[in-house]
Amino acid sequence: MILSTFFSFLFSASGPAEVPMMSPNGSIPPIHVPPGYVSQVTDRNGSGPCVSRTMRMSEGGFKESLHPSTPTNRLSLLVCLCFSGEELQYTLTDLRPATDYHVRVSTVCNSVKGPSSDARAFTTHSAPPDTPLPPRLSHRTKSSLTLQWKPPADNGSKITNYVLEWDEGKKNSIFREYYVGHQRHCKVMRLCPAVGYTFRVAALNDIGTSGFSTEVVFNTTGSLPQTSLPPRLAQAGPSWVRLEWTRPNSCSIEEVVTYTLEMQDETKGLDFQAVYSGLELNRKVETLKRNTQYKFRVSEAQIQDVNGTTTQSQKDRYLIHLCLCSESQWMTLYRGPERKHLCEDLKPATSYFLRLSCVNVGGQSLCSDDLTVRTRIPPPGRCQPPSIVGDVKHKEMTLQWDGPLCGEESENVEFSLEMCAMEEGLEPMEVYCGSKTECTVGNLLPGTTYRFQVCAANSAGYGPYSESVEISTAAGPPGQCSPPAINVTSHTCADVTWEVSHSGIDISEYRLDWGCDLDSLELVYSGTETCFQIFNLEASTDYCCRLQAVNQAGAGPYSDLVTCRTPAAAPDVVSGFRHVDHPLNPTENEPFSHSTCLALTWDEPHCNGAEITSYSISMGDRIITTRSVTGHIIRDLLPDSEYSLQIRAENEMGPGPFSQTLTVRTRPLPPSPPRLECAAVGPQSLKLRWGFSSRSQLTDDTTYILQMEDRNQRFVVVYRGPSHTFKLQRLSESSRYRFRIQAVSEAGEGPFSDTYTFCTTKSLPQTLKAPRVVQLEGNACEVTWESIPPMRGDRISYVLQVLGGRDSDYKQVYKGDETSFQLSGLQWNTDYRVRVFACRRCVDTLQELCGSFSPSAHFNLRRSDATLAVEADITRVPIGKTLSDEQFAGLIVFGVFLQSIIKCTVL
Repeated sequence: MILSTFFSFLFSASGPAEVPMMSPNGSIPPIHVPPGYVSQVTDRNGSGPCVSRTMRMSEGGFKESLHPSTPTNRLSLLVCLCFSGEELQYTLTDLRPATDYHVRVSTVCNSVKGPSSDARAFTTHSAPPDTPLPPRLSHRTKSSLTLQWKPPADNGSKITNYVLEWDEGKKNSIFREYYVGHQRHCKVMRLCPAVGYTFRVAALNDIGTSGFSTEVVFNTTGSLPQTSLPPRLAQAGPSWVRLEWTRPNSCSIEEVVTYTLEMQDETKGLDFQAVYSGLELNRKVETLKRNTQYKFRVSEAQIQDVNGTTTQSQKDRYLIHLCLCSESQWMTLYRGPERKHLCEDLKPATSYFLRLSCVNVGGQSLCSDDLTVRTRIPPPGRCQPPSIVGDVKHKEMTLQWDGPLCGEESENVEFSLEMCAMEEGLEPMEVYCGSKTECTVGNLLPGTTYRFQVCAANSAGYGPYSESVEISTAAGPPGQCSPPAINVTSHTCADVTWEVSHSGIDISEYRLDWGCDLDSLELVYSGTETCFQIFNLEASTDYCCRLQAVNQAGAGPYSDLVTCRTPAAAPDVVSGFRHVDHPLNPTENEPFSHSTCLALTWDEPHCNGAEITSYSISMGDRIITTRSVTGHIIRDLLPDSEYSLQIRAENEMGPGPFSQTLTVRTRPLPPSPPRLECAAVGPQSLKLRWGFSSRSQLTDDTTYILQMEDRNQRFVVVYRGPSHTFKLQRLSESSRYRFRIQAVSEAGEGPFSDTYTFCTTKSLPQTLKAPRVVQLEGNACEVTWESIPPMRGDRISYVLQVLGGRDSDYKQVYKGDETSFQLSGLQWNTDYRVRVFACRRCVDTLQELCGSFSPSAHFNLRRSDATLAVEADITRVPIGKTLSDEQFAGLIVFGVFLQSIIKCTVL
């Protein structure tokens, strides 16, 4: 059995319409959709238009699911039906954006309709606005054109701007922006007389931009200037033509004339486009198509055309055969050599198919592809004049009208209602644009007559306006009140009075607004009295007020604004009176002490219209007057004492009130500096100590700051703390250093002490390494040691001592500047020890400073067998008994050296 199915969609529109669809068995059941919409059907594997939402049918109804959609302004709904294991998809396209729809599904078998599913609601997405109708001309002059346009459907997103473009009168199909904004009218200025300008308009919202309207041409008023003669065809080639023209007779010889040559290629369906602009009277136009007809004209205002055709060889001549299809039948519309033909007597809003073929001596060619052309819809007819609905109010009225019959496009007709006040020189303005035949006009003036007219528009343009009708609004609220009078009685009070309105019997109340300026006005009085007193005003301040009368019809307009100014007064009370630790603007000439001085500051009060000249500080019976600054230092106070203070500001109007009492206390006197002494001294260090002569000045919380003078004669802190001693390291030998000290306690920082000078001592020579001993021939050896460079210009000498044999003490054998010495007359096979130390000879004090002994070097003199017999007797002789004169002199020098060391130690 062949089963047919269909869907019944219930929308807000009334009455369904049927479009075909495919079923699983190939039959075509009906699908019910709203009027004016088109459906497309795709199978499971087929392709269709953009899908934005899917509804799937099951046993008990249908399911809805979202599908991704590609970017488009085309809205669609995909409905899927599952039947006998197969799935059908029905795409409903051309839905209105931002519109609520309701859908339900039912099945039909053998003309028997089954139950309907539950209704399911959905809302289409917003889209860019529809393409607006072309702008229309509301007024024109020789140099201006005033245009108006109607808002298109916003498709769910409010229209934010309109774009008006024009061709600047050049007729070259190149458009430029002239106006971008939210207004629906524009006045195009600075135009030329008797010149045609082409315009188009588009609308924008948050989603995107609509398409541009159809182009429309408007001419400015004025007589046409005398035009030059049309161009002449001088020469023609297969792909070029040469044109000539003459200078207009109306131009004088002195005038410079610029010529614009425009060309039209009808094969492309384009308007005239400029191909040359200059001062020449001829032009060769190249790169043309062979055997093609072109039109040319000169200058902007030129309307006379000349036909120029490229040359054609005899063998290429042919005829054009144009056919038209109407009601599924083809008919010959034109046969001839021309390249264009005007099709007349066609039906409006009808689609036609056209095709071409060529005929020459060889026969007729194949037909071209079909060209589909649809004729336009005629504009609507005249509407009926608008009429009143209900009562006319003083500020608004409701109008309705009957639209004309517009054929099959009646559903897309929009109406434009214009209004004009009955005053000379006023232009009409559009107060409504839409598809409804009724609207409410607001923001009208009471007791005023207005003229209304309405016209209809469709995609073909605007129809004629209806006859105008004059309607008057009802009487309104009271008229404007006279300005009130203000009497300022003090800097905080003012009396406001006003006259009774001329229509006083109708007045229900007066409203008085008061404020510092127009933006701050507030309602301060509402009643039937004609006076009001205002308090709590500020001194030397500008105020304004306005009055309004109210009756049963509403509130009348406000009176003119009245202003006043309150007089100046003494300053306000001083706030922020406080004591600070450090003065805001200290002076070097007057030192600041927390024990005898108080630093005060405060906030500047409101001067009340007169500049503050001074401040007065009350301290017991004493009044201290200061300048107009916001800070002051009170000096010569007693330490550790309490004071009560008040302050007030003064101006030319007098003194203000005293502030609240401020209780402050001075600090105790800070401690005096201690005595500074040098406890120990060295070449690179100084140990300092300090203390007070009186134990009463010593406290546990006392901190000491020790400063030393640097190379730049600036004192820097070297110690800060509670200790009474400090050792300075890494100093330079024999150098003078200057110090000073300061004590700090809770009472503050005490003064610095006098400057103390201490010196470091000179450095002793360094301790030498153990000397080196080398045995020589015989009973002699050579002792060497390291050298020391001069110390700060002082020379260095060396002392060598020997310990050997039975001696228990070292003996000095050498003192001098050399770093080596030869010992002779030594005993064989005897242990000896040698050591050396360095001495510094001070040039400035003639003092000799000796360093420490070096480590001793041990050696034993060995002899060979050949010398044993010869020197047997010599070895028995003690060294002390065989001293030479030089050795004896060395002992004397060593004794003197020991005495100098003893004296230095004692000192």
